Amino acid sequence: MSKDYPIPAESIEREIEIKKSRFIARVAPVSSREEAMAFLEQARRDYPDARHHCWAYQIGRPEAASQAAMNDDGEPSGTAGKPILNVIQHKDMGDIMVVVIRYFGGIKLGAGGLVRAYAGATEAVLSDVPRRVQRPTERIEAQLDFALEQPVRHWCEQHEAQVADVNYGEGVTMRVEVPLEHRSAFNAFCRAEGITLPASDQNASEPE
Repeated sequence: MSKDYPIPAESIEREIEIKKSRFIARVAPVSSREEAMAFLEQARRDYPDARHHCWAYQIGRPEAASQAAMNDDGEPSGTAGKPILNVIQHKDMGDIMVVVIRYFGGIKLGAGGLVRAYAGATEAVLSDVPRRVQRPTERIEAQLDFALEQPVRHWCEQHEAQVADVNYGEGVTMRVEVPLEHRSAFNAFCRAEGITLPASDQNASEPE
């Protein structure tokens, strides 16, 4: 099943400057801690001379995240990771990672100033990032003749379904992510075209 809550549609970056310190905020969709840490490492490679790479993420449904973590990366405790996470939580998005990169400008901001700066940088990037909602889907395996591959792809384009995998042998095996509200329509299309589905899918109906 796919997600039915908002997540970032893409990775973007925004920058603010406060008392000569640069705060570069990056956001990306992530579905695991491993993906979040990979995104962090990319930020460190892109800005290797920055003093701090502070971050926070939450994974899962926004109101009940299955995982969440934060890190101040050398800033005073509670002045970076926590304000980043607080803004994330108020934006009602799941599967999200924000890294805020800081170049120190020579003027100390104090604890309160740092909290406002990291929160402000996070707010700037989250206010601009587009969102998308992946509605619940079901992966269905279809077996078909070569001539029917393009009609299936066309059906998917018309019904917001995604072709997840294709294997070629004596015929074509396609694995398709079908939105639940279109599942019975896909079944009917396959029956009309003579496309073979697993028995459990052939008899499936719309969810109540």
